[in-house]
Amino acid sequence: MSDAKFLSLEKLTLSYGKNVAVPEMDLDIGKGELVALLGPSGCGKTTTMRAIAGLLTPSSGSIRLDGVDITRTPANKRPVGLVFQSYALFPHLNVYENVAFGLRLMGVKGNDLDTRVKQGLKTVGLEKFTTRKPAELSGGQQQRVSLARSMVMEPKVLLLDEPLSNLDARLRLEMRTELQRVQKESGVTMIFVTHDQVEALAMADRIIVMKDGLIEQIGTPEQIYNHPVSDFVADFVGFENVFALHNGMLKTGEHEIDLHGTVPAHTRGLAWRPGTITLGSGPYRGKVRGTSFAGGTREYLLDTPLGQIKAECDASLPVHPFGGEVAFDLNVKKAAPLARFGGL
Repeated sequence: MSDAKFLSLEKLTLSYGKNVAVPEMDLDIGKGELVALLGPSGCGKTTTMRAIAGLLTPSSGSIRLDGVDITRTPANKRPVGLVFQSYALFPHLNVYENVAFGLRLMGVKGNDLDTRVKQGLKTVGLEKFTTRKPAELSGGQQQRVSLARSMVMEPKVLLLDEPLSNLDARLRLEMRTELQRVQKESGVTMIFVTHDQVEALAMADRIIVMKDGLIEQIGTPEQIYNHPVSDFVADFVGFENVFALHNGMLKTGEHEIDLHGTVPAHTRGLAWRPGTITLGSGPYRGKVRGTSFAGGTREYLLDTPLGQIKAECDASLPVHPFGGEVAFDLNVKKAAPLARFGGL
């Protein structure tokens, strides 16, 4: 099996009772990849991760890891590590013993145990914290202990469930860098589940965007950010102006306007980020319904014949007053063409 199919999900169907959460998923993940499963709550990303970990038995389909079918392999027999959102550390054990716990269960002892634990703690930068209890550590340090505990088991795949959600903004930035460093230095295949698009874009080699148990799009962060394929993905990654396209008209519900410019064939919708909306000139007119200063930029909310549009421009430019009318343009060249819209 090639490295590109180091982990393969083949026609994988996952259910809770009679409710199908993930229908017939096909997904290949390469050896050494850092992959994000991204999507809103209930999209199936955590369910997929639980199946890979062995915590949920598939209704049908298969999971293959490094050429071996592990679909029915018990969780404790799989070469898969899992870092929980809650860290799941033992409060009565110090850092050393928390990291050593799984190794001891495997029968590892003596110098081998000591070497592996110390190397694991060194990898996450906690070699000087061996005697501390979890309560004496920051959230970021606890996350590192949990990471080290999984890493010392030498998994072929490491799964992380919302790994940064319990951290404040500063620690999240720090841990993003830390997780990337550990993954690149160790070479372990790492999959993390998140609903935070910024987190996924900042960390992953590839992103799998999920909706209603289905894969909406797979791509690099750059592909997902710049070239969403559907209105769902566009909205999820920050295109705040997303419109259907039909017979040369931009549409939102009952509102529509003529589109100026040509688009690729089979385009079902167009999406613009606020910063790509031209203010002060153009064929369309809107009324300013809200303004906000955002440091280097100023944000506007416009009432237009197409509905509300969000625009953003340099804060040094003259201010368009609240309630005033302003010309604007939806430059087709600055839009992301969408191949799917409304599920079609």
